Amino acid sequence: MNKVFPQEGVNSNAAGTKAHPGGEAGCSPLCCSRRAACLLSASMLLLLAILAALIALVTILGLPPRTPGAQACVTLTNRTGFLCHDRRSCIPASGVCDGIRTCTQGEDEDEGLCRDVPQSLPSFLVAHCGDPASWIYSDQKCDGTNNCGDCSDELSPVTVCPPCGPGWWRCSSTVFKYCDCIPRSLCQDHVQHCSDWSDEYSCLGL
Repeated sequence: MNKVFPQEGVNSNAAGTKAHPGGEAGCSPLCCSRRAACLLSASMLLLLAILAALIALVTILGLPPRTPGAQACVTLTNRTGFLCHDRRSCIPASGVCDGIRTCTQGEDEDEGLCRDVPQSLPSFLVAHCGDPASWIYSDQKCDGTNNCGDCSDELSPVTVCPPCGPGWWRCSSTVFKYCDCIPRSLCQDHVQHCSDWSDEYSCLGL
């Protein structure tokens, strides 16, 4: 009787590929660590590609204008104004959130700027009255008109304004609209506007 002996290399467990603990058949720990490194590198490259695409998009389209970056300016009448995004147009403070788009891009009526007036307005656009619950636009302060209703926007101690200009006459006004100055255009119009009648007897109209 002939005996059959196993040939060398037939038993895969003896001389062939062996399964290693913690790894797949045919994958050594070194091979598996290289595969993980490759996957990590691929993920990093994908993230870098997305970031580069976003930078390119921002460069092409430009950054959107930001309301918090609103800037103050001085109008032609020497009043506080709102600088439009074109960096050339300066509109009066009271022209912001008035329902009319004055800036070319309409940023003076932006939802973020006007959603909760006056809290949502930049501080340079707002002036407070003697009554803490009342406010006016900053360009309405010291304009000769009783915008606050108690003249606190025109008189001390709340507001310190320069003396009446050449187009005004100083007196205690009897008209609610004015405080301690009236327009000279009201002088000698046969209507009392000053409590001392000086608008009719002393003031020279324009």
